[in-house]
Amino acid sequence: MEIDIRTNLKTDPAFTLPTRVYYQDTDAGGVVYHSTYLNFMERARYEWMRGLGLDIKVLAEVHKVIFMIRSLNIEYFKPAILDDLLDVTVQDADLGKTRITISQHVIRGQTTLVSATTQVVCVGADTLKLASLPTSLRNKFGNQS
Repeated sequence: MEIDIRTNLKTDPAFTLPTRVYYQDTDAGGVVYHSTYLNFMERARYEWMRGLGLDIKVLAEVHKVIFMIRSLNIEYFKPAILDDLLDVTVQDADLGKTRITISQHVIRGQTTLVSATTQVVCVGADTLKLASLPTSLRNKFGNQS
């Protein structure tokens, strides 16, 4: 396993979602809109959680928690274009009491197009106030580190 010296994060992703760029994702020139990468990353995080055996509805109904984005730091290096096949990666980089810091990348072939660090917080489903990650969830996320 390699460590990215700039971010001190593991560089091998725990999860990868292949994603095709469709016409609706682009401007008139066939270049992906900057905000579309956020949609790609959201889908990848959702599928990553499903892959961990976490159901969003069960989290809210049984555990009484939901996840919200607290902060997002994103860097754009190169554009994706119409019909590109991309890999959107997800890797939890740091697990706190109420938060998970996630590293994500959008990659075309061997080229990183976009890199982002997202801080997701756990909040009460009814109160929307910070809540501790339930132990069962912490264990699932912790196994990915």
